[in-house]
Amino acid sequence: MSTASIRIEPQRQAVEGTVFPILAAISFSHLLNDMIQSLLPAIYPILKSNFHLDFARIGLITLTTQLTASMLQPLIGLYTDRKPKPYSLPFGMGFTLVGLALLSTASNYAFILIAAGLIGIGSAVFHPESSRVARMASGGQHGLAQSVFQVGGNAGSSLGPLLAAFIVLPRGQHSIIWFTLAALLAIVLLTNVGAWYKRREALGLTKRTVKAVIHPDLSPRRVVISLGVLIALMFSKFFYLSSLSSYFTFFLITRFHVSVGNAEIHLFVFLAAVAAGTIIGGPIGDRIGRKYVIWVSILGVLPFSLVLPYANLFWTGVLSVIIGIILASAFSAIVVYAQELLPGRVGMISGLCFGLAFGLGGVGAALLGKLADAHGIYFVYQVCAFLPAIGLLTGLLPNLDRRKIA
Repeated sequence: MSTASIRIEPQRQAVEGTVFPILAAISFSHLLNDMIQSLLPAIYPILKSNFHLDFARIGLITLTTQLTASMLQPLIGLYTDRKPKPYSLPFGMGFTLVGLALLSTASNYAFILIAAGLIGIGSAVFHPESSRVARMASGGQHGLAQSVFQVGGNAGSSLGPLLAAFIVLPRGQHSIIWFTLAALLAIVLLTNVGAWYKRREALGLTKRTVKAVIHPDLSPRRVVISLGVLIALMFSKFFYLSSLSSYFTFFLITRFHVSVGNAEIHLFVFLAAVAAGTIIGGPIGDRIGRKYVIWVSILGVLPFSLVLPYANLFWTGVLSVIIGIILASAFSAIVVYAQELLPGRVGMISGLCFGLAFGLGGVGAALLGKLADAHGIYFVYQVCAFLPAIGLLTGLLPNLDRRKIA
């Protein structure tokens, strides 16, 4: 396959320029979506107390949300690669709205799981198509666009625990209903984004010009190996993130005897650091290459993760910020790198990456919950400290010339 066929789209995007209003809208919608999602683990202490749950059942709630999203996202992405659906974004957010309403009124564990599943379906529809919109609006700056899109999600993830601490904890489970307003706002924004997408489609600007399915300079075998390495790296990243996002509050309460509110604020600070770190990886990857960003982001966390279980409260907070910033820079680089490996399958790859992110996080939460029940929450952090060593596998990835890739 000639590389000429995969240069058409970047040239067209460069002429159109980066559409920052659309990037801002899709990023803010990502903020609202992930804020809603992060609200669920943030209220685990309430659910644990109200429904007398053990750590394994808490992990199962996360698994339900994440696994639902992870199974559907690649399929939705593959479908929309072939048949774009501009208004699927507000439709998907409707599932999230219903899940929130059910969560606020759930009277037993089964309804909590159903609500978690609906929120997962909403995310499954949102992520692959919104990632495609970010790429369409990038003007050729794919790493920057992916980082802007993802920083919205990470900022939203950081807000969930803070809002839980100040709204849900004092007022109880029923106050979750107020967050349906965020879902309604997202539906309005995403309807406008869908209209922009539809106009582009009518003008022929969304017609797929990329013919190549895989990178023209790599064999299918090399592409498969590279995707396997990326999956292993995502396993390392999201299992470790799951230990912090799902159980950090319990770790702080158990080890340092802080209040639930204090623990939620520490979780907010960590997730805010993740949001801050997200914006770094994409633009740097555009300049120096994504492989180098992946190297530093995954393996660079190792010294800090090894120290974290043995630090005092102050240094635990500091280390969590450092870990969040470094580790967060990887995902934008991984997503765009994978899109460059398979330039003809942007939606499928976006769905696969986000699906793996959710699925690995959910499986991690469930397994780590069982580990915490068996050996204690402190042991979980001692074991997870070694996960970033998997970053050594980055050396197996080929160096890609990003100027050739759509």
